[in-house]
Amino acid sequence: MPKILLKTLKSSLNLLIFLFFGTSLVWAACEDKAEPYVNWANCDFTGINLKNKDLSNAVLTGANFDNADFSGAILENSDFNFASLKKARFDGARIVNARFISVQGQGASFKNAILENSRFSRSALNNVDFTGVKAANTIFYETRLESAMFTGANLSKSSFEQSHMNQVNFDGATLVESDFSSVILHFSSFKNADLSKAVFAKADCRGANFSNANLTKASFKEAKIEESIFSEAILKDTIWSNYKRCRANSIGVCK
Repeated sequence: MPKILLKTLKSSLNLLIFLFFGTSLVWAACEDKAEPYVNWANCDFTGINLKNKDLSNAVLTGANFDNADFSGAILENSDFNFASLKKARFDGARIVNARFISVQGQGASFKNAILENSRFSRSALNNVDFTGVKAANTIFYETRLESAMFTGANLSKSSFEQSHMNQVNFDGATLVESDFSSVILHFSSFKNADLSKAVFAKADCRGANFSNANLTKASFKEAKIEESIFSEAILKDTIWSNYKRCRANSIGVCK
């Protein structure tokens, strides 16, 4: 039987066992080499060097990868749920369709990584560097992202609903149609960002800086924006906190 088929069957069986019994009975093999479909659930790989490795479809749930280096790695469809990734490095990695639910990733770096269609729900990602990432359609639901960096990132159609995002830097980011509903954004920066059609319904934006941002057709319904900065921001057809629609020529002030 081909090796790749054996790996696929083993991964599928592990998933079934996980669903019925939890991770304690899954056949994690911490001594297995880094390759697609590897099962490293609950293994301790603190500080491991996995640069440029192919770990697509890997089962990495509950593992410890603190200070690990995944730079340039292929991690498509990988499962990091409940893993510890503190100060781990994913710079330039390909991480499409990956799952990072409930991870501890404080201080990690994803600079210039490809993260499209991935999930980071209910995770702790304070001080994480997402500079330049390509992360369209990525979900950060109920995630803690205080002091995170998204400078120049592409996050179109991504969701940050109900997340805590104080002092986050989105300067120059592309956030078209992204959802910030009920998000806490105290003193976060969106300078020169493209936020057209973005949703900030019921968000707490006090102290947030939207200078020179494109907020065309964005919505701030019931948002707290009393202390926000909108200097030179494009507010064409923007829906204001009081449901008023800004005029097409509104710049910096909703007219």
